[in-house]
Amino acid sequence: MKVTLPAVMGTMSMNFLFVLIGIADLSLAETLVMGCLGMLVQCVFHARYRPKPVQVLFSVASMACSIGAAYEVYHAPLLAARSFEAPMMLLLAAAAFFVTNTFSIALVIALTEGKNAWAIWKDSYFWSFPNYLVGAAVGWMISAASRSFGWQTSLLLLPILYVIYRSHSLYVNRLEEEKRRAEEQRNHAEEMTALHRRTIEALALAIEAKDQTTHEHLARVEIYAIEVGKELKLTEGELEALQASAMLHDIGKLAVPEYIISKPGKLTPEEFEKMKIHPVVGAEILEQVRFPYPVAPIVRSHHEKWDGSGYPDGLSGEQIPIGARILSAVDCLDALASDRQYRRALPLDEAIRVVESEAGKSFDPRVVEVLARRYVELEHMAKRGQVEKAKLSTDVKIERGAAPAAGFETTDGNRDLMSFHNSIAAAERQARVLADLTEDLERCHDREALLAVVRDRVREIIPYDAMAIYARRDEHLVPDYVDGDDYRLFAALEIPLGMGLSGWVAENGKSIINGNPSVEPGYLNDPTKFSTLRSALAVPLETQRGVTGVLSLYRQERDAFTTEHLTLLLAISAKLSRVLEGTGERVAR
Repeated sequence: MKVTLPAVMGTMSMNFLFVLIGIADLSLAETLVMGCLGMLVQCVFHARYRPKPVQVLFSVASMACSIGAAYEVYHAPLLAARSFEAPMMLLLAAAAFFVTNTFSIALVIALTEGKNAWAIWKDSYFWSFPNYLVGAAVGWMISAASRSFGWQTSLLLLPILYVIYRSHSLYVNRLEEEKRRAEEQRNHAEEMTALHRRTIEALALAIEAKDQTTHEHLARVEIYAIEVGKELKLTEGELEALQASAMLHDIGKLAVPEYIISKPGKLTPEEFEKMKIHPVVGAEILEQVRFPYPVAPIVRSHHEKWDGSGYPDGLSGEQIPIGARILSAVDCLDALASDRQYRRALPLDEAIRVVESEAGKSFDPRVVEVLARRYVELEHMAKRGQVEKAKLSTDVKIERGAAPAAGFETTDGNRDLMSFHNSIAAAERQARVLADLTEDLERCHDREALLAVVRDRVREIIPYDAMAIYARRDEHLVPDYVDGDDYRLFAALEIPLGMGLSGWVAENGKSIINGNPSVEPGYLNDPTKFSTLRSALAVPLETQRGVTGVLSLYRQERDAFTTEHLTLLLAISAKLSRVLEGTGERVAR
């Protein structure tokens, strides 16, 4: 009749009932022999785990000490002098036996398994104390029946022993069942948490596949945002929502054309209208995930401003979810301190001053105060917390597949700039420029003279401080002609497609107006390689073969170029592309 105890590798049996009978009717030596032999059998007979000799020795010794303590209480002269009846004395002896036996075992389990002795005793043994008291009553009745009617009569009370055993077993089984259900619920909760985390990471990878600049940005924003949230005493659920939002706040960019996301210059009003849908689309995507905490409202509102001038809903002040207020300030700080296609990163000290200047206008003053006080510490935490993340195979080349189901498009190479060229053809001044340029170019007999004409004609109509004509060589742009300021810098570049201003123009076949020239050498990751020029105008050179190069102008002043300059340069680039292609063919022949 052994019962396995909950939470520990131990058992208990009905041995204690016979020990109590022995304390009442037998000598100490006889009770010790009976109790210790019973404990020895309990340890080795049908044992679930084979005990070590030292464990058996300890259990037997603990039983001996417990019997001795209970025997002394039952036969204590002080209790006898106070005329305690035998049942009461046996109850006190049962209590002494219970405390001595169970707590000594709980203590040694705690020492060997590194647990708390009080917690083990309370969880694994204390619940059985009432059964010891019942056992004392049963023991007294068996002893009394034996003395009054003979020992055979006492056998009628033995079924009570089985009842006590069954109560022990049922209680322990119920505890184990509750423990199992709790374990299953905890495992299920952990699985759901892990599932949500994997969902978040998968969606973050989707964002990275669309916008390569967000990989480190998302990880840094997550660390900054969580620490600010803790400082502002957000609840556990709010922190979970903030963490997910920090990783997924830009997921709506999946619905924005890639050329707008990666454009290394200012957006047109039409492009900005398209960009502004990303918080709305992001919230709609995340509503489908059904997170157990409010992620979608934070993503929807992370471009709202404290003064109500943000988008998409024009919320202000406390109307904006606290997670969105934290995210918007942190996102801005990290964006300012990171390299972008359209500008160089600001030093962190300058970036935080920009954020502070927007406190009470764009950002919650409380959030800005925390950032301003802890930004150096948070930056160190972000650097320590950077981990290698899974990468998508966005650069893999697929050999199979000769053509899409709809076939390939045939085009004259000017499809993306059709509206510009239509307006160019209608402008009187632009037509005159083209006519003059054509006349001059026809008189040129070599490439050097041709490029000199282009340089002079362009300078007459579009003021610039530097000009560069880049030719496409496989997956790079190399300078074909450079004139003006920062000559050595631009002449030494070999720009990968998609990098810098000119690389972006070559890859996308779209123009850039008033971009930042300093990003041209950005692919070098060399802080000493930068330009002092402040404005760039770059247009693609296109022929029937596609984009063959880029014509870029640079100036010292910010926002120095106008849309009229753009249309004029497009007119020149269209003519220049064909002439350069023709001269290249003549040189080849």
